Amino acid sequence: MAKTVLITGGSRGIGQACAIAFARQGYQVAINYIHSKEKAEALAQELSAQGHPALAVGADVSRKDQVEAMFQQVEAAFGPVDILVNNAGIAQQKLFTDLTEEDWDRMFQVDVKGMFLCCQRALRTMLHSHSGSIVNLSSIWGISGASCEVHYSAAKAAVIGLTKALAQELGPSHIRVNCVAPGVINTEMNGLLGEETLAALAEETPLGILGEPEDVAKAVLFLAGEEARFITGQVLSPNGGFVI
Repeated sequence: MAKTVLITGGSRGIGQACAIAFARQGYQVAINYIHSKEKAEALAQELSAQGHPALAVGADVSRKDQVEAMFQQVEAAFGPVDILVNNAGIAQQKLFTDLTEEDWDRMFQVDVKGMFLCCQRALRTMLHSHSGSIVNLSSIWGISGASCEVHYSAAKAAVIGLTKALAQELGPSHIRVNCVAPGVINTEMNGLLGEETLAALAEETPLGILGEPEDVAKAVLFLAGEEARFITGQVLSPNGGFVI
């Protein structure tokens, strides 16, 4: 029987690449979205037309009631979630002295609380079956920190701490928890930085290029699957050498 993967923030960028990668490996794919309904539904329809069972499901991951409804919808369509990819997140560039409480709270609500809520809900069935895999998306800025992104860096560092602690707690239940911390990736979100900034970031990267969403998706797919059966609590950072 095919396994089911739920990818939060799966309608575009890294999430979209993950959805395609998992579908091609025979997984039933649930694609979560909050704003990009048309993109999520189009992706699900495209994958389904190719013979890959896929479902688009809307939810704000920072809302417990919506997370519950999302899981119920996925379980009704595909059965229990075997693999959870916590990719949903927001980013913001702002001087620390200009940050508002609302900026700080929203960052942690989506990037950390959303992950907490999704992990808790997924574990309801994973603990029962004594199996499962969770992959959390952090960032190189969660490892090294970034100027003008203090709240984002802090939230992504919290993701790494959550991953390591949860991996220890869930190990005896044969549930693995790992983290992928991408470098500068050629996504729609990073496209807002402008061509000049992106070119400078590529120059700063030892490999001399920016990553593509597919590079991150391959890392996520590896950590989620049986090839990584002896790997848990780890942070894999596809970043071209930007942070070593």
